[in-house]
Amino acid sequence: MTDGAERPLRADARRNREKILATAARAFTEQGLDTPMEHIAKEAGVGSATLYRNFPTREALVEAVYRHELAHLCEAAPALLASRDSPTEALRAWTRLFLDYVTAKYGMIDALRAIAATGGNPYGQSREMIRAAITTLMDACAAAGAIRTDVGPADVAAALEGIALTSAGAEHRPQAERLLDLTLDGLTVRSPAA
Repeated sequence: MTDGAERPLRADARRNREKILATAARAFTEQGLDTPMEHIAKEAGVGSATLYRNFPTREALVEAVYRHELAHLCEAAPALLASRDSPTEALRAWTRLFLDYVTAKYGMIDALRAIAATGGNPYGQSREMIRAAITTLMDACAAAGAIRTDVGPADVAAALEGIALTSAGAEHRPQAERLLDLTLDGLTVRSPAA
């Protein structure tokens, strides 16, 4: 193709790319960004040439992992609404995924800053994508009469970001989950006492 459009990946190439991204996200979170690229390729079950064909540099892999995790988080909102018994359960489950996302991002923060410093834009439309996911969930909760309507998605996003920033890291996960529960309980509409 000469018009500059990218050809879609073959199914096997797409699967290999997904395996690399999932393995790299896990490795970066558990072992740090210095995890050897060859180790990631081996754990993903692909050759080093396949890894480097998809991600020619560590920075390209880090940025792709970040974008993949962000897309996974945002795409989860409608899936959770479809699979959970109530929109509030979906919102609660999504906030846990948000913590997972922030934990993965926290492990990559220095590399992401370095990419941004060289002119890259790994964050792109992150904030807008996250707010859109929160809006989808909150709209469903509001339509069910389950949450207050005087609190908007921007407020919830700010609260989630604050919780995530002050509770980053696995050792703080229990505290982060308690703070999420407190925040979500504050959104919940309570029936008046009889």
